[in-house]
Amino acid sequence: MLTDEDIKNLNNLCLENRKHILDMVYSAQSGHIGGSLSSCEIMTVLFHKCMRHSIGGKLSSDYQFRDRFVLSKGHVSPIYYSVLAQLGFISKSELKTFRKLGTRLQGHPSLWCPGIEVATGSLGQGLSMACGIAMALKLDNNNANVFVLLGDGELQEGNVWEAFMQASHRNLNNLVAIIDRNRLQIDGNTENVKSLDDLSAKLRAFNWNVIEIDGHDLIQIYDSIEIAKLAAKPTVIIANTIKGKGISFMENNAGWHGKAPSKEDYEKAMLELS
Repeated sequence: MLTDEDIKNLNNLCLENRKHILDMVYSAQSGHIGGSLSSCEIMTVLFHKCMRHSIGGKLSSDYQFRDRFVLSKGHVSPIYYSVLAQLGFISKSELKTFRKLGTRLQGHPSLWCPGIEVATGSLGQGLSMACGIAMALKLDNNNANVFVLLGDGELQEGNVWEAFMQASHRNLNNLVAIIDRNRLQIDGNTENVKSLDDLSAKLRAFNWNVIEIDGHDLIQIYDSIEIAKLAAKPTVIIANTIKGKGISFMENNAGWHGKAPSKEDYEKAMLELS
């Protein structure tokens, strides 16, 4: 259960993450800002309140029992790097090197960066990777959980549905998939590109436990993840979000999928976040 103090702290962390995202993409003049902003609350709650991981980036005695995370929508690496910096896996000053030559903070997550389990970026593959990790953990009698964050646009890839089928068949109840359902992809609205609805019904038909939430509500995010950890079968959380959340002129605008802000845009956005 989240306390009032927890919610206050998480809101402050989310605000810091949004500022980091904006700084990183503006500085690099490259990167994916819209989806990073839409998944901000999800990533902040997951990493700060729900996952077991090493403390301060240092391996603890029970590190083998850490929860694993796969960022299937690897292009939203700015939010990933920001939460890793908050936890001490990397320094906050290193965020300034995002997408720069020789950096550990590539445009898509790579194993060069501490705290990252798998390199991702080819959309549609992350859930399959997570299935493999979850199966391996069960074979090792390791009770760690595996979390994977997917974009809704990548659900149009066939490989995702093979993975949904595999997870159910193998009863991978240690696997939690979270879908950032912002309904926008690079080509526009998901329902115009290739319709996904009724998404809940589709996922239930694949024998997954399905929870649908407001993906910006801290309490709903936390509660759904904690429920998912106790489920008897794999769980998918459909988190309804707003692309570009937190910056008014970026919200619900597909044009900000992978666009870097100008100096004027940056100053206007930072003013809104201040």
